[in-house]
Amino acid sequence: MTEGPHADRPVVTAGAPASVAEAVVVLLHGRGATAQGVVNLAEPLYRHGVTFVAPDAARSRWFPHSAFGPVERNEPHVSSALAAVDRVLADVREWGVPTEDVVLFGFSQGACLAAEYAARNPARYGGVAALSGGLLGDEPGAYEGSLDGAPVFLGVGDGDPNVPVERVRETAAAFRALDADVTERVYEGVGHEVTDDEFAVVGSWLDEIVDAGA
Repeated sequence: MTEGPHADRPVVTAGAPASVAEAVVVLLHGRGATAQGVVNLAEPLYRHGVTFVAPDAARSRWFPHSAFGPVERNEPHVSSALAAVDRVLADVREWGVPTEDVVLFGFSQGACLAAEYAARNPARYGGVAALSGGLLGDEPGAYEGSLDGAPVFLGVGDGDPNVPVERVRETAAAFRALDADVTERVYEGVGHEVTDDEFAVVGSWLDEIVDAGA
């Protein structure tokens, strides 16, 4: 059950009906955005058999302060946000979709949440895409467990005013230590945005999941 600021928030679903989902993408929106907004953003990922699930943050933000400051300063929002992801994944399991067919996809604050959730709850996900974000805190925390070779994609523009490239590199190192198959890309001349290349990478994961289930 989700408690704290993000308790009882709506969840937007799109794409294939849950009853026939072959793959699920959990979409986590950025600050100032909404669940419906990230569902719209993810349109390039739409495929037959793929269901999209997007929890909505209270006041259009997962936490009020910088992602890269002390985590305690962003409590109870961080714990509540992680619980919101837990709630969505519990629903997905009830649909009969295994974790290895679930992709976590986040942009900006949502990327930070996706990365932090996967690092704290390592498993063989279908993929973790943290776009223009990284692990929370002054520096990445100590994480234990294994992602068992799950693909993790970290993308950031070298002109992003909100996300230091160094934090993305630190996040990549943390996920490699958790046995993830990490791809890290810094896009020249790109700001705080999602690129076509990033959509192509995540789309390829979904194609593999759906093809494997065919």
